[in-house]
Amino acid sequence: MPGERLTVRGTSEIGRYPGAAPPTRVELSIQKEGEKKQEEGGCRRWFRKMCPCCCKRQNSTSYDITDKVELVKPPTPGPEPVKPKAENGEAKEMEEIKLSVRSVDLLSSKTGQNRQEHHTDLYHDDELIIRRGQTFQMELELNRPFNADTDKLHLDLRTGPLPMVSKGTHVIIPLVDHLEDERWEAKIVEQNGNKIKLSVNSPANAVIGLYGLSVTTGSLKGESTTTHNSSKNIVMLFNPWCEEDTVFLDDEEERKEYVLNDTGRIYYGTEKQIGARTWNFGQFHEGILDACLFILEKSDMPPSGRGDPVNVVRVISAMINAQDDFGVLVGNWSGNYSDGVSPAAWSSSVEILRKYHSTDGTPVSYGQCWVFSGVTTTVLRCLGIPARSVTNFQSAHDTDVSLTTDVYFDENMEPLDYLNNDSVWNFHVWNDCWMARPDLPPGNGGWQAVDSTPQETSQGTFRCGPASVNAIRSGQVYLKHDTPFVFAEVNSDKIYWQRNLDGTFSQIHSEKKAVGHYISTKAVGSDERADITHLYKHQEGSEEERIAVETASRYGSKPDAYSTPVAEDVTVEVKMDGEGPRMGADAKLSILVKNLSSQPRQATLHSQVAVMYYTGVLKGTIKKEQMSVELSPNEEKTIEWILPYQQYQDQLVDQAALMLTLSGRVSETQQVLANQTTFRLRTPDLNITPLGEAVVGKEMAAKITFTNPLPRTLKGVVFRVEGLGLQKGHEVVVGDVSGHSTVTLTEHFIPTQPGPRKLVASLDCKQLTQVHGVANVVVLEK
Repeated sequence: MPGERLTVRGTSEIGRYPGAAPPTRVELSIQKEGEKKQEEGGCRRWFRKMCPCCCKRQNSTSYDITDKVELVKPPTPGPEPVKPKAENGEAKEMEEIKLSVRSVDLLSSKTGQNRQEHHTDLYHDDELIIRRGQTFQMELELNRPFNADTDKLHLDLRTGPLPMVSKGTHVIIPLVDHLEDERWEAKIVEQNGNKIKLSVNSPANAVIGLYGLSVTTGSLKGESTTTHNSSKNIVMLFNPWCEEDTVFLDDEEERKEYVLNDTGRIYYGTEKQIGARTWNFGQFHEGILDACLFILEKSDMPPSGRGDPVNVVRVISAMINAQDDFGVLVGNWSGNYSDGVSPAAWSSSVEILRKYHSTDGTPVSYGQCWVFSGVTTTVLRCLGIPARSVTNFQSAHDTDVSLTTDVYFDENMEPLDYLNNDSVWNFHVWNDCWMARPDLPPGNGGWQAVDSTPQETSQGTFRCGPASVNAIRSGQVYLKHDTPFVFAEVNSDKIYWQRNLDGTFSQIHSEKKAVGHYISTKAVGSDERADITHLYKHQEGSEEERIAVETASRYGSKPDAYSTPVAEDVTVEVKMDGEGPRMGADAKLSILVKNLSSQPRQATLHSQVAVMYYTGVLKGTIKKEQMSVELSPNEEKTIEWILPYQQYQDQLVDQAALMLTLSGRVSETQQVLANQTTFRLRTPDLNITPLGEAVVGKEMAAKITFTNPLPRTLKGVVFRVEGLGLQKGHEVVVGDVSGHSTVTLTEHFIPTQPGPRKLVASLDCKQLTQVHGVANVVVLEK
């Protein structure tokens, strides 16, 4: 655009506040130095040697459970004082030199054996990052050779503010001759002079999190011991590669997708117009592991509970939203995001988590369901729990635990808004995570639904899950956690009620296939959409599906909702051509009315269309009309329905969604006709074209093109661009874009990581949302 000035501002640290100094980060990976160990003077050493009973050296082994290892780096000991040589030869000299540790090497290199074998080599962090239930190695440098006949040695690992052996948060690891599974043990596997190499084993139910390490040495004679505190820490994660771990996933391709893939696809839109956007999960990115451990610490969950993935997932679902616990993201469905970032503008979890961590837990503004889900996927994968983002189209929100979605009308078939609290969202995004469920009857392990979007409270907190997907499918809503709510989202019947003259309500119509369509997630190993509806529900209308619905309803607040069905011989449905209406043009739909009887039928249809938030909340009606329909026996009639652009152009909200409601009655039979159809106005994509050869360390470029589909000016357009291993997240302020004009900008960047990468861009603008694009870039080694 000639004459336009483009402003670029970084967002990786400070979000949308240009010019602000980056805040000081509170690193969980230990930044504060402990006090150094006081060295003993020469005179006192001589006096203690001459009269040990009067001047005992204080035992330096510490089991002080008030040591907060997450926040204070273990002290680095000073050099060992040199002892006077013994007079009776070298053997006695060796015997009198107390064994101590000079240094600890945790062998934490990303290319080393530990990180490679534990599948943690992709994490940016330099700590030793390991997975539970699997051996790891470390090297110790001693002040003299280790003698198994006279020396003893053990390791201590501590996590949490009050490490306790009984809680599994203070682990004492003995030295053994042979390692056995399912226990903490260490074995010397190599010895070379003063150096020894240990192989350490951990159980598959170990507490995950940040551990401080100390090594205690002494004599088998029981004399005083010496403790060395390692300057580096150990991070323990869940282990989907370990059969004994409850998160074990027995498929390498699925582990690559649901644990190791740092990008994905999140689906949105409507069931007839499914849109997809690329999301950077970035679980291995710099600072993300620290941020995830920070979230666990901030949750106030006792560290002893971090060994159970059910507990961890339940806490994460609460902590990703800020509704009642100062969690990561503030939910906002108002349409006003002036004091934060529009939910549609995010395309990555990285900036959100880093900003939350760097501000010491200040909630980030703003998120909606797909953002909550994207961040949840990042945190769960980072901690080692297989996870994926899942989208449910026509997703019910049951507010009264009836396990039905209820729509109320008055005597004249006008909706009763004050009673219509249940809603059906165009789409809703939550997560699946994989784990065994030993707390439930057999058969309920595998995928578990977890939802971080704050909708309803669970045991007093805005959280949801984990709920067994198998239990949801079979209608076993009495199994924890929050199974009734998720069941209603995917398989509740939509029941229409009409108020009688005496104020009571009668059931006039029910839709058995109204909710839970095209449940979608990214396919394993590709960017295709995988339909997983069959995991959540039996085939619609099958006997198994009806049994599941009626089983579930017996445990709801309206167990008698299922009465004798009303006979129907006239049907009404709404269809759209192709991918549906486009933004900036008239919206055209077709209403198909069928007479299934051998008698003529006459009906009056009332239609109204309303602008709708994707959550199912209506903003306002923008068009109403009434039409008479006369049908011959067995006739089908198509009615063209049009909503002109001028009627909706100033009314749209996020997602550009609308709901068309049809209601009416057949004159001859008094049969009630009812149908609600949601649709969205499709927005254009950002076209991203890579330019030049993609090689690590060599500058390349990408051209991003956007055409305004509206005949009006877009105000304050901002592009957000990011690519893991390609380009740090930043904003490009474009300004105003006139109607139907095209914007082209070229990004220059230097790839830092080889392999398949994705460059993601999104457009942030008040008048137009859900505009984004992605380009696949294969980066070669230098």
